Amino acid sequence: MAIRNIFKKKPKEKPVEKIPTPRAEPPKRVSKISETYRVLKEPHITEKATDLARKNQYVFRIWEGVNKVEVKKAIEDIYKVKVIDVKIIKVPPKRRRLGRISGWKKGYKKAIVKVKEGQKIELFPK
Repeated sequence: MAIRNIFKKKPKEKPVEKIPTPRAEPPKRVSKISETYRVLKEPHITEKATDLARKNQYVFRIWEGVNKVEVKKAIEDIYKVKVIDVKIIKVPPKRRRLGRISGWKKGYKKAIVKVKEGQKIELFPK
């Protein structure tokens, strides 16, 4: 009997009256902070970078395809400092060898950011 019920015509349902919905809210924007972390990877900490910090210049690793304007906005948003100059350096990949096995060390992109005199970026919280 259950099989025959499948082929029976079902009674039509009455259309449900639609209730007007309030205006949809605009989509939430991504905060500036999360956008800035799509520009900067991490601070690049080496001996040379710590020497540059004394001259109000800080070094950061950045993502490929990022330009100077984006780096400047990101640093000013995160660290609340005035950026004077940005220099971008693309470090090429290098060939490395371990015995018979040879491979490549990945290249990366870094930015040297010069900050206004008297301001500083605290890379290591105390």
